[in-house]
Amino acid sequence: MKTGVLLINLGTPDSPATKDVRRYLTEFLNDPFVIDLPWLKRLLLVNLIIIPFRAPKSAKLYKEIWTDEGSPLLVHGKAVREHLQNSLGDQFEVSLAMRYQNPSIRSVLEKMEKVNYDRIIALPLYPQYASSSTGSTIAKVKEAAERYPTLPPIRFIEHFYDHPTFIKAWVEQFSKHDISSYDHVIFSFHGLPERHLQKESPSGNCLTPNCCAAINEGNRTCYRAHCFATVKAILEHVAIPDHAYSIAFQSRLGSDPWIQPFSDEVVAEKAKEGAKKLLIASPAFVADCLETLYEIEVEYDELFKEHGGEKVELVKCLNENATWIAALNDMVANKASETT
Repeated sequence: MKTGVLLINLGTPDSPATKDVRRYLTEFLNDPFVIDLPWLKRLLLVNLIIIPFRAPKSAKLYKEIWTDEGSPLLVHGKAVREHLQNSLGDQFEVSLAMRYQNPSIRSVLEKMEKVNYDRIIALPLYPQYASSSTGSTIAKVKEAAERYPTLPPIRFIEHFYDHPTFIKAWVEQFSKHDISSYDHVIFSFHGLPERHLQKESPSGNCLTPNCCAAINEGNRTCYRAHCFATVKAILEHVAIPDHAYSIAFQSRLGSDPWIQPFSDEVVAEKAKEGAKKLLIASPAFVADCLETLYEIEVEYDELFKEHGGEKVELVKCLNENATWIAALNDMVANKASETT
């Protein structure tokens, strides 16, 4: 038996050129899972307002983080694929796809169909479940798979926000820093519109006091609850007093209500309170990308200094961390061992 493994991350432009960034943003922001507005309103908002202004600006930012090898997200993805292949061995064959742009899910599934796998395990590389990331990716895989009727059944790993080895990998990343030398630590997760959370919480308890304090039946697919659970698991191994850390959310877009507090506002607030050194980690991302390498490491550092701080330091994402590869190995092997 041979198992196909499909790792899927969000995506990246093919280059930092404005035309490629525009193509990437067009596919990304027109996804109804991402901007969940009526199709005509989304079409007009995205294509006539957001993209014409955002594409040139985003292209400049991508140029700042682009390497000789290419997009950091894709470079790390390829390296992880190779390491995981070596770890899993010959009974598995690991492929990498991107939800948006290249390598596309459709093109990778087309290649996988020709191999005659006994089964395929798809692993969206988003630790915390969100309909706009994991949900969208699963839907895209299912849609693309319909074109290839000889593909075997595809099993999905939908989240791993508290997987012990994933947490261990993040603890290792924190261990590279002297926590006591920082005035405050921020766990910064990608933000979401509040309505995305409310859709996942039919009970109506979403965003009420302590609704995300622990995972339960009512919030088992809640992104915010997953974020809190990730931090809680990390803090079981990294000693940070309650007053010395914050959980916040970055990268908001548009004027709709997004989950708070906002990371940039927390950064400015801590500087005004007299903090001189901040440490920021973003456990929503498994690989460093625009949101970590530029938004946090550059923009937040500048913002912090503008308000009296001295330095923002980034806890690098897992990238090719060996324990992270072990976590992926464990998740795939466990899913492969399931009989149903």
